[in-house]
Amino acid sequence: MRVFILATLDTKGVEAAFVRDQLVGCGLETLLVDTGCHDEPVVAADVTRDEVFAAADSSLAAMRERGDRGLAVATAAQGVTTLVRKWHAAGSVDGLLGLGGSAGTTIATSAMRALPLGVPKVMVSTLASGQVRPWVGDKDILMLNSVVDILGINRISRLILTEAAAAMAGMVQQRSRSQPEKVADKLIVAATMFGVTTPCVTRAREILEAAGFEVLVFHATGNGGQAMESLIRDGLIAGVLDITTTELADELVGGILTAGPDRLTAAGSRAIPQVISVGALDMVNFGPPETVPTEFKERKFYRHNPTVTLMRTTPEENRRFGEEICNKASGSKGPTCLMLPLQGISAIDRSGQPFDDPTARSALFNAIRARHGSVELIEHDAHINDPDFAEAAARRLIAMLRR
Repeated sequence: MRVFILATLDTKGVEAAFVRDQLVGCGLETLLVDTGCHDEPVVAADVTRDEVFAAADSSLAAMRERGDRGLAVATAAQGVTTLVRKWHAAGSVDGLLGLGGSAGTTIATSAMRALPLGVPKVMVSTLASGQVRPWVGDKDILMLNSVVDILGINRISRLILTEAAAAMAGMVQQRSRSQPEKVADKLIVAATMFGVTTPCVTRAREILEAAGFEVLVFHATGNGGQAMESLIRDGLIAGVLDITTTELADELVGGILTAGPDRLTAAGSRAIPQVISVGALDMVNFGPPETVPTEFKERKFYRHNPTVTLMRTTPEENRRFGEEICNKASGSKGPTCLMLPLQGISAIDRSGQPFDDPTARSALFNAIRARHGSVELIEHDAHINDPDFAEAAARRLIAMLRR
């Protein structure tokens, strides 16, 4: 079992060697990959920086001549990613462990994101206690906070680096012993969920699983939507129950849980069946109240919990959401159905709840009615979390998949 350790061996060589020795003590084979550029490495590399830069169609000499730190980091990231893809294709990567600050984290996680789910990935980083989405993306990367800077072996760094090695050893060794569940004969369906659409997706999942499908549920928090779109593009998903399209609201209005402009495009491009609804488009997500941009101070808010503040979307915003959904659905190469729950689109958008707004709902529904074109449109006089709506959505997708 082979683990590659990625680090700039001029500044993190001692620490990388410490981790190497810990992994070797666990019975693992290791290779040190030097992603540094400037000073000479303090320990010998198994994969040199010359090889890393050559894999990016450059050279160490060229990087040193340019003297551009940002370019060196980007080129090293490109080179090591190319190498890791090659090693993985050859079946020689059982785990990837990185050490670093901002530069080292950027380089190592670029390579980690090139590996498929299930290959152990551990990143010891000075950035791991903050917002890690830029480095983790939609992959299963374990970010371990270094607590102190990665500079020397001391009573704190020794503890953290030993933990990192133990985590990697445990994942690699357990993976080698585990037998994958025999579900290869089951088609995989992806579904999107938020806390305010949980009853709908829970009931729909029951229907789909009873029909013989394996259901992967993605929390619509930006990263969840991105992960789903990525797996669809990888060809792993047979159908999509896109109940909760709330990430479009954050993308178009400016919330913190956007999944980017490509949300709601992968299923269409792969021509797989999809049922699309409008779950949680009544809200845009922000952090604690003090983090809400001042331009929205006059809007209606709901404090979901101490760290999440929801803002009610306006009729005009809902019109835009409807148009965006129709624009993306109409470009689908596969069977697509739009389903509207006319009595409310989230747990807090129904009669007597904080975000109940018939005018905003009508703006959303009317925009979809006006622009859906040849895309199938089904309307239900029900709330999104009513069992009848969930069952209808699940059964519509089953019929599309079986057809």
